[in-house]
Amino acid sequence: MSANEDQEMELEALRSIYEGDESFRELSPVSFQYRIGENGDPKAFLIEISWTETYPQTPPIISMNAFFNNTISSAVKQSILAKLQEAVEVNLGTAMTYTLFEYAKDNKEQFMENHNPVNSTTSISNIISIETPNTAPSSKKKDKKEQLSKAQKRKLADKTDHKGELPRGWNWVDVVKHLSKTGSKDDD
Repeated sequence: MSANEDQEMELEALRSIYEGDESFRELSPVSFQYRIGENGDPKAFLIEISWTETYPQTPPIISMNAFFNNTISSAVKQSILAKLQEAVEVNLGTAMTYTLFEYAKDNKEQFMENHNPVNSTTSISNIISIETPNTAPSSKKKDKKEQLSKAQKRKLADKTDHKGELPRGWNWVDVVKHLSKTGSKDDD
């Protein structure tokens, strides 16, 4: 069987096994995420497995870079990835995504025994305080514009003229509503 046929068969199997499982997410036909542990569990973590073109003859790419894992120290992440890599070597040449997810579920406590939640808010605030003096306010505005989705950009373009300015009188309805609510004393 070719690698593509193996992948198609494994994809069908994964879809049927994890149908209705909220912990499983298919990001694409060759990339999957699985949350090990319950949603509120401080020892829960997320594993992402992506297949290469020649998978299962070659190892899949295993990642723990998801935002969900931001409270896990890099040492614990490396330890988990190393243990998963050992399982990959044992199963090389066979469909192993399900096996790796189940292996992680079965060994969750062992994987997370050295886990002390990293306080992400302090590390994020430190990053912000370090970066803030270096950035000018104008560059921040540019970053925000670049982060708009296509739909948001279209909506903005539809509201403005070709110069990016709102048409004259675009808020007149709001002004009239405001004046009608406040009432004018000249009417007396």
